[in-house]
Amino acid sequence: MPMRLSDARHASADDHAACRTLLRSGSRSFHAASLLLPKRVYEPAGALYAFCRLADDEIDDAIDNDAVPGSAGRGRPEAALARLRQRLDAAYAGRPSPSPVDRAFADVVRDHAMPRALPEALLEGFAWDAAGRRYETLPDVLAYAARVAGAVGAMMTVLMGKREAATVARACDLGVAMQLSNIARDVGEDARAGRLYLPRSWMRAEGLDPDAWLTRPVFNDAIARVVRQLLDVADSLYDRADAGISRLPLSCRPGIGAARLLYAEIGREVWRRGGDSISSRAVVSGRRKLGLLARSVALSVISVAADHAAPLSETRFLVEAVLASAPRRTGRLQRFEDRFVGVLDLFARLQERDHAAGQVSLNSARQA
Repeated sequence: MPMRLSDARHASADDHAACRTLLRSGSRSFHAASLLLPKRVYEPAGALYAFCRLADDEIDDAIDNDAVPGSAGRGRPEAALARLRQRLDAAYAGRPSPSPVDRAFADVVRDHAMPRALPEALLEGFAWDAAGRRYETLPDVLAYAARVAGAVGAMMTVLMGKREAATVARACDLGVAMQLSNIARDVGEDARAGRLYLPRSWMRAEGLDPDAWLTRPVFNDAIARVVRQLLDVADSLYDRADAGISRLPLSCRPGIGAARLLYAEIGREVWRRGGDSISSRAVVSGRRKLGLLARSVALSVISVAADHAAPLSETRFLVEAVLASAPRRTGRLQRFEDRFVGVLDLFARLQERDHAAGQVSLNSARQA
């Protein structure tokens, strides 16, 4: 039976299966963590990952082709970005491009009222890659990580129905931390492709000329200190993110907690190698991953004290985009919530009054 035109705009079971295949082959760590998510989050998360993965691959292919002598020239990355923006336009218009990933992503946009500023930030990060942007300082690196990973963290909170500022800010911290772990792991691989995401000012402080090192990327004590310094920043952000994970729905905590533990372990593996991610690529063993998945389930029931730290200045625009898109509570639901809050306030005042009365009685008894 031929598919009706109206159905062609929405994802089928086969479309979601194609997204899961991309997730399974594209990121073993994220795929392992996602298996602990409830289906209502796992399926749209797979669609989100697949769209981001294909977009990243398209830009990388365009950059690689552009670097080949005799190729079509510098227009290729720009053309790839233009195609990605057209696909984004189509998804938000409810008329996705005829591909499994685009149909599934369009459903995510519609079903979760996904703020467009979030995938736009992701494409901006890809545009920085295409332009060969140089990252002089840590804030420069954090600004890049905010776009290519912090935006994904913010999108995941939206999928889980959490749009509070504190939760979104900590989700952005987690995304940025995961990207810093990736950067630390891929220093050698990126350098051989002509890319450098370590803060150049840090390299100069260690006596390294970034451009000269890029022409011959070798491991030494100086580059190890730079990598370890970046991992220290990542660890501080992982610690901040723990409070945000505690704010998530209980069913979602094991999956997100697993992602946090798995990516942090990538950094620890680099650290165990003395910061050497140039000679070889750090890999977390399957056995170790299983242990971390089990640990994430156990930790999911432990509450972490709320962290009211302001978002990183580099991720503030992501938090604000989510807050601006939060649906307003109106009508019967709003009236119910107002009454519920009023009842809680009444109980609190009664408890305070009883406590005060008890104190007066106790003082009177002591005086007698």
